[in-house]
Amino acid sequence: MYSPAPDDWHDTNRARWDERVPIHAASDFYELDAFRAGKDALRAFELAEVGDVTGKTLLHLQCHIGVDTLSWARHGAAQVVGLDFSEPAVETARGLAGELGLGPDRAAFVAADVYDAPAAVPDSAYDIVYTGIGAQNWLPDLDRWAETAASLVAPGGFLYLAEFHPLTDAMDETGSVVTDDYFSRDAWVDETPGTYADFDAPTVHNRSVEWQHPVGRVVTALAAAGLRIEFLHEHDSSLFQRFGTLDRHADGHYRFPAGRPRIPLMYSIKASRPAERQG
Repeated sequence: MYSPAPDDWHDTNRARWDERVPIHAASDFYELDAFRAGKDALRAFELAEVGDVTGKTLLHLQCHIGVDTLSWARHGAAQVVGLDFSEPAVETARGLAGELGLGPDRAAFVAADVYDAPAAVPDSAYDIVYTGIGAQNWLPDLDRWAETAASLVAPGGFLYLAEFHPLTDAMDETGSVVTDDYFSRDAWVDETPGTYADFDAPTVHNRSVEWQHPVGRVVTALAAAGLRIEFLHEHDSSLFQRFGTLDRHADGHYRFPAGRPRIPLMYSIKASRPAERQG
């Protein structure tokens, strides 16, 4: 239900995520054994849109247990840094990095709030600032996030964001009817047990506080923070069965059946910082 954000929203969300780290690490959803053996955690559209990362530095904000972060290292990034506010998540990510033979010079992880990233990460700027799917809904202040993220993009570098489309949060369970306010600025407070990686997992810290951010607001915040929008792509697929009407395809993504009017299920943005002029 929508309501004003409770004062303890940060501690509430962190307790929820801390509890779910070991569940996620053991789940079929994350398939960590397959990941250790070489399975790529990144989505095909992300790889295509980000492009070659060979020799580049990459900062992953809200990295959770680090599988996406470490996948960028596998794709050739010279150094990746993952940041997350959950200490257990960061410890799990560090453990995975060690198992893959990636030392802190190639893959470092820090525990800090995303708004505190500039003071927490090892370097002042990165070639690529990346933020993955399912991250923005945990942020109450989008303008502050955009300013923080933009400040960490090196001249000539860019921010890349991939996210679930907020329109899906305003639809009914079939994805056919708008039932909630797309533009709401209130928090969504929920008490659902379990986790997306294991719906039946027994959990104690079930309260969550989330926000929805319309795509226009995201684009405007990044532009106001000094970045140039290179593209905004909307995608007709999702990583999970967001609506019961979606069908799973061979690529593992879920889409509406043929002939069914579609709505965007995910979106991605690339926003760059101009290179500094010489002389």
